[in-house]
Order: sequence, then C-alpha cells, then structure tokens
Amino acid sequence: MVAELIHRPVAVIVASGGDQAVQAAKAATASIPIVATIAFDPVESGLVASMNRPGGNITGVSLFSTALVAKRVELLHDLAPNSSVIGFLANPSDPSAKADAKTAELAARAFGQRTIVVNAATEPDCETAFDSLKRQGVRALLIQSDPFFNSVATQLVALARRHSITVMYGRREFAAAGGLISYGSQLKSSYRQLGDYTARILKGARAAELPILQPTAFELVVNLKIAKEMGLMVPTSLLLRADEIIE
Repeated sequence: MVAELIHRPVAVIVASGGDQAVQAAKAATASIPIVATIAFDPVESGLVASMNRPGGNITGVSLFSTALVAKRVELLHDLAPNSSVIGFLANPSDPSAKADAKTAELAARAFGQRTIVVNAATEPDCETAFDSLKRQGVRALLIQSDPFFNSVATQLVALARRHSITVMYGRREFAAAGGLISYGSQLKSSYRQLGDYTARILKGARAAELPILQPTAFELVVNLKIAKEMGLMVPTSLLLRADEIIE
C-alpha cells in the first residue's frame, strides 16, 4: 500500500493505525514527508533523531501508549488491590508488544503482583487467551493499546463480562461499549494535531523541523453501570479522579 502511494506520487503520507504503518512508510521512502501517530518511543526506536528536531522525513504525534502502561497498571491495582496476579493481553505482531509487556511486569512487581502474558492476533486467539486467563485464575487484566484490539473492542468487552474479569482498557470507546474502565490520551485531539501538521507540510513546512508532538489531554473513564453488574466496588478516590463516569 505504501509502494502504491509512492508511485502515484503523493506530496505527504499520513501513517496511522499502528506502528507497523509507520515502519512500512519509513522503509519505503526517505524523501516523501511522513506524518504519523507513534505508540513506541520514536527516539529509542531510531525513528527520529530527537523529539524537538526529528531530522529526517518523519514527524507526528506520540500517543504515549507504552509510557501509559505503568499508569494503567496502577489504576488497575486501585480497582482490584487484592489480585496477586494480573494478566497482560498483547498482540505479538505489534512492535511495542514486548516493551509494553515488560513495562507492565515491572509496574505490577512494585505492587507485589506477578504478571501473566497472553497473546492474541486474531479473534479466535482472543477467545483462547481469555480461556487461558480464566484457567489460571487471573481476575484482573490489562489490554495492550493496539489497533487490532481496537477493532475487536465489542468482542473483548463481551469476553471480559463472560469471564467476570476486571479489565483496564486504553481507549474511551471500550468503556462506552460496556467495558469497565479505560485510561489514555484523547485521540480526537491527537488526530487534530496530525491534520494540522499535514496541512503545514503541504504549505511548505519541513518534517525534519516539526517537533514530535505529545498528547496534552488524558481521560479516565469509569463505567459504573458495569461495575455494579459485576458487584465491584469502585473506590471513591478513583471516581473523584475520573474524567467521565458512565451510569
């Protein structure tokens, strides 16, 4: 798909929907400007030279997905403090999967919890992963922020409710679909920034000189209706920190 865009040719490529898209665009061209949403650390991964001056043909918005993993573990612990083990559902084809799983493991260890990692890259895999978590007695789960998981949100929410597992999600859409709790950056704001950068490049700005933007707004959403259905008491301290409560 990237090759098709390059051969047309296009003036700028917007790469979004997963880190694979960004990497594919980078591998295909070093001249066409690329504006991207980035989940992993763009400097550590070698995508750009620095956050302030990317230096190449790539710029965009860092979604802080990996950086937010530890915060999600903390919130999950607040919600299920008696869980001695937490699950982590990862997409093994996501370049950030290993780093995210390691971050979750270290964060859980600080609360005296151990982590069980299960993988899923297809809808049947999700069924298998939840069955495995259930057999191992996992009662609290963190789902990696990944485009595939976003596409099967309804299935994941249904599996969580079927198996009575307390699940922390990365996007508000999960909580709105019947998930228990979510925490992440506001995607509408990030995509608005993406559009602004694309417009600026079309008007002559250079990607190398446009700093990698970082999200300025994060939202914690609690679905109190689902919590009540599960017989789960949500701590008042957590409710007071919530940006939105669904009742």
